[in-house]
Amino acid sequence: MADPLVQHFFDQPTNTFSYVVSDPDSNACAIIDSVLDFDYAAGKTDVRSANEIIDYIRTKNLRVEWIIETHVHADHLSAAPCLHAELGGKTGIGAHITEVQEIFGKAFNAGTEFARDGSQFDVLFQEGDRFRIGNLEGLVLHTPGHTPACLTYVIGDAAFVGDTLFMPDYGTARCDFPGGDARMLYRSIRKVLALPPQTRIFLCHDYQAPGREEYRHMTTVAEQREANIHVREGVSEEEFVKMRTERDATLDMPRLILPSVQVNMRAGHMPPAEDNGRVYLKVPVNLF
Repeated sequence: MADPLVQHFFDQPTNTFSYVVSDPDSNACAIIDSVLDFDYAAGKTDVRSANEIIDYIRTKNLRVEWIIETHVHADHLSAAPCLHAELGGKTGIGAHITEVQEIFGKAFNAGTEFARDGSQFDVLFQEGDRFRIGNLEGLVLHTPGHTPACLTYVIGDAAFVGDTLFMPDYGTARCDFPGGDARMLYRSIRKVLALPPQTRIFLCHDYQAPGREEYRHMTTVAEQREANIHVREGVSEEEFVKMRTERDATLDMPRLILPSVQVNMRAGHMPPAEDNGRVYLKVPVNLF
């Protein structure tokens, strides 16, 4: 079986990488971790980033089979509804989305119209599930810690790890969001780093460690094992948990966490319009 072709797209305002993963032996593809442009100050959305993906897929004459998320992102809004309307494909996320929906449904006082059963998505993936992109087979790994619902998608020699890992010089994801767990993240990362050393790891973000000028979207299992500043070989679980807990206590909340979570827990859809026909996003005061 051939390895996938991977095209990355970078949204610099949120430091986010999205991917189109395609089968070289057919025209089937999947979109992973798309971005909806959002001007928070103005409350305006835009589809520039989504249109880049749409243009690429149409130029390459690809057929979208999946529009999937590695987790409920706290730093950008998903463009899944826009992409689904234009290109089709099934939407998917981890089955533990229900835990995230329960936590944030309460945080934002979402009413009974907000289902907390994951039904906003077409497919809820479990650990060990397999799915197909043309002739390619994808394997689902449940890799919680950053959030309860984080997944890693292993497709051929490529692993899409979401926020679990960053570039080796930057380390690992934070664990202080509701439902996060540093000990769980360490164990999830060890699961990822048990993949073959040559496995390509595709990241959801790069925040450019000090001294590095270029953005990077890909590393390898071998590189992570050797050089990741937080979880390279030899770092114990206790050492990691202590480091991660102390570091997280110093971090500010992501700039777009409040709008992002409200939208992404709904599979990229906005909350329902109110009686004046307008859509509103909430800002819970002194909650986080």
